[in-house]
Amino acid sequence: MRALNALAVAYSRELPDSTVALGTQALALAEAIGDRPGMAEALKNIGGGHAAGQRFAIARAYYDRSFEQWSTLGDRGQMASLQRKMGHVAESQGDMPEALKQNLAALRYYEAAHDTTTVAKLKSALSNVYYRMDQGGQAVALQREALALFEALHDTLGIAQSSNNLGNILDELERYDESLPYLERALAMARALGNPFGEVMCMGSIANHYQLMGDMATALQRNEQLLPLVKQLGSPYHEAALHINMGEILTALKRYDEARTQLEQGVAFARSVGAQEWLRNGHAALYELAEAQGNTAAGLEHFKLYVAYRDSIENEANTRKAVQEQMQYDFEKKEAVAKAAHEQELRRQKLVRNGFMGGFALVALFAGVFFFQRNRISKEKARSEELLLNILPEEVAEELKAKGSAEAVHIDQVTVLFTDFKGFTAMSETLSPQELVRDLNECFSAFDHITAKYGIEKIKTIGDAYMAAGGLPDPQHGSPADVVCAALEMQQFMRTHKAEREAQGKPYFEMRVGIHSGPVVAGIVGVKKFQYDIWGDTVNTASRMESSGEVGQVNISEATYALVKDASTPVGTPAFMFTPRGKVQAKGKGEMEMYFVSRAEHA
Repeated sequence: MRALNALAVAYSRELPDSTVALGTQALALAEAIGDRPGMAEALKNIGGGHAAGQRFAIARAYYDRSFEQWSTLGDRGQMASLQRKMGHVAESQGDMPEALKQNLAALRYYEAAHDTTTVAKLKSALSNVYYRMDQGGQAVALQREALALFEALHDTLGIAQSSNNLGNILDELERYDESLPYLERALAMARALGNPFGEVMCMGSIANHYQLMGDMATALQRNEQLLPLVKQLGSPYHEAALHINMGEILTALKRYDEARTQLEQGVAFARSVGAQEWLRNGHAALYELAEAQGNTAAGLEHFKLYVAYRDSIENEANTRKAVQEQMQYDFEKKEAVAKAAHEQELRRQKLVRNGFMGGFALVALFAGVFFFQRNRISKEKARSEELLLNILPEEVAEELKAKGSAEAVHIDQVTVLFTDFKGFTAMSETLSPQELVRDLNECFSAFDHITAKYGIEKIKTIGDAYMAAGGLPDPQHGSPADVVCAALEMQQFMRTHKAEREAQGKPYFEMRVGIHSGPVVAGIVGVKKFQYDIWGDTVNTASRMESSGEVGQVNISEATYALVKDASTPVGTPAFMFTPRGKVQAKGKGEMEMYFVSRAEHA
């Protein structure tokens, strides 16, 4: 067990997937012999492997379990070490209040232990968190403190990291004359140290410097120099940042087609690792691109997605939590920290997102993680991991990896949505296979975005049918009202799609949507090409709601109607309007009460 844990640590920098595998073996042995410190260490190592592979949600779950073990054992040093790691993961996920909480807790321990090196690293990390919460003054002060500590310690890596971070913050505060010397100092030190990862980070910071100054030609040139180096690192998180930055620059230069390609690539990379901040930033940039081209319909869809991701990151509850954490610990000890800023303007978001600081200037900036040294097997394992999370809910994927199987469960209340395209067979005879698949992919990709926005689980596609459900695997995810909202948004997308296709003189899809609520059994079927699925009469009835509906409408059952009829907007007005259809014959079900639903005019 100890040997496996030691090997997991040894592999953690260059082969994080091996770290996960070794940690999992160590955990099984620790559990078999009842060794709780061994269990805690293995859980930490598994979390570290997932964090290095940018699977942040999974890493966070393992870190939480490890922390619980160390807490029960009373090992404060291990708890503080984990809090640093948990702070890094939370920052990578865009959860700034949680990052602040964990880093402050760790800082208290290391200050009491007089560990100057770790205190300097934590102050540098906290500076980034404070800046991303719009606390610029606090961020600059802390980063200067960190830099002074690194210089006193003659810590070359720390000096390079802190210089780069400070330059980034000053850039975002539009103090350009002050920032560039720090950025150039950091780049020179990274090159002298022979650290490719650090060199990429610093080059990205300098490219961002020129972008913020409005020198788009120089910024584009610098980013183009970065592109092959970032690809060598093999980090989707950083590729997302680079492509989105380049897309914004190309938009500013009015090179719109190139801009769209870069932005769509950036969003795809961000989605592959669940990086909500970059998803928010990418859709904001795509909205600006659509507006620049006068494509109002596409712009509206991207703006909705931007708002959804923004609100999930910067909601009011998080702001209150951040304020509480800041008030618990005052670095300056001169005045209480001001309340964290509320919703920021889109232009401000653009300034924040443009910086590579969000993804590049992290605590592990110069950790020597040479991603390009991973061999083919390691990369294939990473692809398998991403594929697993792409086809299974995260909770089910975790259970499958931990146990080798996932139990089927009965869920009392699930709301199932079915869509189906009218005249699909006829259209398939007029379109080439490539055109047909491209059009289907465009629609289903939009539906994927919509279901993600409302917290609904996509189940599968069957030909031209799309199936999703709210209330599983966790009943708290995707309420019946969320499912109805998603269905209405899907129909709106189809209306926009139809208008665009008509204007181009091309054939188009029209769609029926049906929804029903009730109990289901959910689980995994098969051992090859397995998939997460749901079964029961609720599923069959939802399908009948679709087939008994009409094109352009959302048809719901009486059961769903009872759950959403009193749904209201945040200001207390009704969210939906209903058109009773009376009893309608449903194949295999007899006559059933059905309703067409639409948004209330004031909703």
